Amino acid sequence: MTLKIDNKHLIYNHMDLKNSNAPVATTTIDKNLIDAPTDNIYEAISIISKRAVQINGDIRRELIEKLDEFATFNDSLEEVFENKEQIEVSKFYEKLPKPHALAVEEWLAGKIHHKNTADNISEDL
Repeated sequence: MTLKIDNKHLIYNHMDLKNSNAPVATTTIDKNLIDAPTDNIYEAISIISKRAVQINGDIRRELIEKLDEFATFNDSLEEVFENKEQIEVSKFYEKLPKPHALAVEEWLAGKIHHKNTADNISEDL
């Protein structure tokens, strides 16, 4: 899948988000590792943030689909049913690493490929 973002194209490989080694807690990462592929920290962070938005959307869609499987529709607002399956699914997704941590892990592993199309345009002129 290719996502066009301004003058950049991001191409990424889909990975199993649940089997990730991304940290759940906050960690410190060497700035030189982040900006090494682009030689520009701002460009690297922009790419990582756009991937984090994609991951967040994927997780959100998947969670909504799973919760809809257990949905019970009731016209009465007075009754609230606690569905144990829904609670377990929600707890599972709460324990996953955050989307930005997953995106940083993909970036450091070289799983996000980027191309600055502005360079190609200037070469064609």
